[in-house]
Amino acid sequence: MKLLLINGPNLNLLGLREPATYGHATLAEVERAAAAEAARMGAELAPWQSNHEGAIVERIHAAHTEGVAGIVINAGAYTHTSIAIRDALAATALPFVEVHISNVHAREPFRHRSYLSAMAAGIVVGFGVDGYRLAVQGLVRRLSAG
Repeated sequence: MKLLLINGPNLNLLGLREPATYGHATLAEVERAAAAEAARMGAELAPWQSNHEGAIVERIHAAHTEGVAGIVINAGAYTHTSIAIRDALAATALPFVEVHISNVHAREPFRHRSYLSAMAAGIVVGFGVDGYRLAVQGLVRRLSAG
């Protein structure tokens, strides 16, 4: 089972960016932990990150043709702004789990709205970087159940 992990803008700065909100783990550490969880569950996870909306759209399109079974996505700020990413996820119809490191509902009002949530197989919010592991678990279980 092939999974794709997509991280959006500014997540390349994990470990440096606002550690009180996002923690001290680096993106590389987060990716390794998520891939290890996928492997533990018998799946393969490929991590990918971009700060560019169009690149994220193109990566979602490519996933559809690469045999990816599902996506774990932290679209970062694009969660709240990108109809293009939403439409790419809808067009490919790949199951996905939306992840947010912080509890976006306890933050600024503009972070309360997600363009992705209504289509997501699941949403993990506010568990720090452990949310990636939880998202992988949920997605693998959902895909395994059919």
